Amino acid sequence: MKEYINTDKKNSTFIIAEMSANHNNDFNLAVKTIESIAEVGADAVKVQTYKPESLTLNMDTGYFAPRLEGLWKGYTPWKLYKEASMPYEWQSKLKKIAEAKGLIFFSTPFDIEAVDFLETLNVSMYKIASLEIVDIPLIRYCASKNKPIILSNGVAEIKDMELAISTCREVGNDDITLLKCTSDYPASVSDANLITIPEMKNRFGVKIGVSDHTLDSIVPIVATSLGATVVEKHFILDRELGGPDSAFSMEPEEFRKMVNDIRDVEASLGKVYYSVSEKDMCRRRSLFICQDIKKGEKLTNKNIKSIRPGYGLHPKYYYDILGKTIKQDVKKGTPLSWEIISEI
Repeated sequence: MKEYINTDKKNSTFIIAEMSANHNNDFNLAVKTIESIAEVGADAVKVQTYKPESLTLNMDTGYFAPRLEGLWKGYTPWKLYKEASMPYEWQSKLKKIAEAKGLIFFSTPFDIEAVDFLETLNVSMYKIASLEIVDIPLIRYCASKNKPIILSNGVAEIKDMELAISTCREVGNDDITLLKCTSDYPASVSDANLITIPEMKNRFGVKIGVSDHTLDSIVPIVATSLGATVVEKHFILDRELGGPDSAFSMEPEEFRKMVNDIRDVEASLGKVYYSVSEKDMCRRRSLFICQDIKKGEKLTNKNIKSIRPGYGLHPKYYYDILGKTIKQDVKKGTPLSWEIISEI
């Protein structure tokens, strides 16, 4: 299986700019958004591939009535998904534009038809949205394409994640990334619970990332420090453009700063390293002669001292050498060494 995530640099965080509904049904706006995504340093642009019927029924009563609260108050599910969906005929063109800009272009499909369509585009990977984590037929079908699978866990219990991951593995797909996600729009930092990330990695044995809907970049930055290898964040050219996802999407300069901060976190994490350079070792304390001493005199707490720099004996020998005699005259400021100490 071709590896698409972490291709540029070992341990590099794969940063995804989610366009979602921020195209506002304007193809030229979608193109400009992709161009900006490339400029701010993202690795990939992700879209969503669905029609309203992929997610809901065309009704306005009962479970499908207009929402009474929240960001999408007044919308029926059908109206929301119809307004937010990206026309299928755009996606081949946008993929070519994204790839020409050095971006990976992929999508979240919401039904089998969408997967079949995306296969005609030869997308490089698939993302399963949080609310689809229990759609095992969809997950199985995506995983069967033998491409990397990214799963969001925003509304998943442990058993749901276990089932989704095992479904991928049953069809021979072990290139799985599980994203820690809070499925609120916008989400609160206090609900991020990022300490779950290392536990998820140990529990599920897959790559771990974060899909973030907060209004800042602290969650992706902290997630990276905890071992996230994928970061997904909604991107918009200007929140003033409006649209279903505008309120929790990052503008270009905000996204650029997040990318730079994540790269700084990666650089600061570095590698497990305990070595000390010779130069630094010589900056530490060691034992020095702090008074002129004549040959045959004994070493005492009056004429030796632990001070900087580190050119004398290690301070751990301080008590071992007290009372020993000096073989020769020694001037104040001389590093203490075994060569000038009598064995008796």
